[in-house]
Amino acid sequence: MSAWPQLPLGEWADTYATLHRWTQMVGKTRLALAPMQNHWWQVTLYLTARGLGTSPMPYSKGSCEIEFDFVDHRLVMRTSDGSREHIPLAARSVADFYREYTAKLAALGVAAKIWPVPVEIADATPFTADRAHASYDPDAAHRCWRILALADRVLKQFRGRFLGKSSPSHFWWGSFDLACTRFSGHRAPPHPGGIPNCPDYVTLEAYSHECISAGWWPGNVGGPVAEPAFYAYAYKEPAGLAGAPVRPAATFYHPTMHDWILPYEAVRAARDPEGALLEFLQSTYEAAAKRAEWDPGLERAAS
Repeated sequence: MSAWPQLPLGEWADTYATLHRWTQMVGKTRLALAPMQNHWWQVTLYLTARGLGTSPMPYSKGSCEIEFDFVDHRLVMRTSDGSREHIPLAARSVADFYREYTAKLAALGVAAKIWPVPVEIADATPFTADRAHASYDPDAAHRCWRILALADRVLKQFRGRFLGKSSPSHFWWGSFDLACTRFSGHRAPPHPGGIPNCPDYVTLEAYSHECISAGWWPGNVGGPVAEPAFYAYAYKEPAGLAGAPVRPAATFYHPTMHDWILPYEAVRAARDPEGALLEFLQSTYEAAAKRAEWDPGLERAAS
């Protein structure tokens, strides 16, 4: 699992669109069951040894957890009383998947009130009516998970250098990206919101405090970055950030997104992909933290 696999967006765009909606169903279950945490951290998914999972969630009879297994290609649902259900991951419509998913939750006795509409994407067709998205390429899904798992290892290493408040490395199902976020401890100005099909109160909580965030996502068909990439940004963005020197050389600042972008293919092609990614994470953090006048003591001294 050491090699970083290829994942051109055009090769799996239909599977990505379907899987994005499936992960939102599971994420919305966690939103319904898990107690609130700052910046909505309670809703995210986490890398597992076989895919993406919720971690244990409380429900009326104890705890339950749900995991996308991208090795055997099953959605596995388990409860603390030993009960278990699963759904094969295969080509089928979002509507059919949602119907079986909610039935399996009910069979386990897990009562979760889910708003059956996708968020943070332009097409907000309810899950119950969505028959347009019905693709699943198991090889592409497996490669996506491998990339997430490799990125997760590096993000966790990077997180360990920080002494201040930091999020875990976690998967955001709304935007289908893996991220780790550092905080200065200072309040941020209210976020302007405007994310498609996402209430502004969500971003007000997510960006309530100054942060510098970095992660990976597979790109967006028709969007400003249409191929997989690593990204980093600061909120609130300090003056002079666009012109700050950062590394590796393939990194560029995207003026529309207000993100630094490091194409995933540049990391794949590097002699030391993990080292190139760490260089990106460190140099973008230093550029943003310096210009935002963050306390330099928030980082652990190099050993």
